[in-house]
Amino acid sequence: MSDEKPSKKVADQYDRGYDYTTYWNNRDYENGAERVAIRRLLKDRHFAKAADVGGGFGRLAILLREYADQVTLAEPSQTQLDAAEKFLAGTDVIKARQQADALQFADGELDLITMVRVMHHIPEPTKEFAEIARVLRPGGTAIIEVANYGHYKNRRGFKKAGRELPAEPVSIRTVTAEEPDAIALANHNIDTVVAQLADAGLVLQGKLSVSNLRSQKLKKILPTSLMVAVEKVLQKPLAKSDFGPSIFLELRKS
Repeated sequence: MSDEKPSKKVADQYDRGYDYTTYWNNRDYENGAERVAIRRLLKDRHFAKAADVGGGFGRLAILLREYADQVTLAEPSQTQLDAAEKFLAGTDVIKARQQADALQFADGELDLITMVRVMHHIPEPTKEFAEIARVLRPGGTAIIEVANYGHYKNRRGFKKAGRELPAEPVSIRTVTAEEPDAIALANHNIDTVVAQLADAGLVLQGKLSVSNLRSQKLKKILPTSLMVAVEKVLQKPLAKSDFGPSIFLELRKS
């Protein structure tokens, strides 16, 4: 991380006593759905050097190690990196304190980048997209997950009201944060994000709709294994309408 004062995009809340590992308690379905998506997008490819940007305690970095010879967990929160020491114990995943808009990789150094559950903290991601494009080699792959404001429920509501979905990010913060530099919580318009990525030289190759069955009621009555199995079937066809709350984009560096 640079010596400059951290921007508001730094996950400061994650360094203020919040244990993000507990967030994943009772979220086996969402975790399984995201792993299915990454495996589907990466298929049987293999990469030399990869980075999981904003990867928290390494939940998905450990999966990337199956697809890359070298994986770096690039995470801005020291608390998360401390948790990663335990979670990634016994692996050779590299842990580095880095921020998505100031990555510490050389131009074209990486073959694969993933950025999952980060975009909802970045209302204006153009700097992050430019950095991802910079450190990816030409032809390199990026998988970026986007918190989708235009999911089915919202889209249906806007259509019923005769309104267009907003093109700009929408804040979903439900409480007023006490910290003046509070981290953002926002959902995005997928078409807008795809256009921003294209402007950065990251060309859309495919997308999946993820966590399509996210429902506390379903979690109570259906086993996780069944929900993940159904999710696997739904991800590709539902991507055509940006159905789910989470959209995974596969991109290629032009």
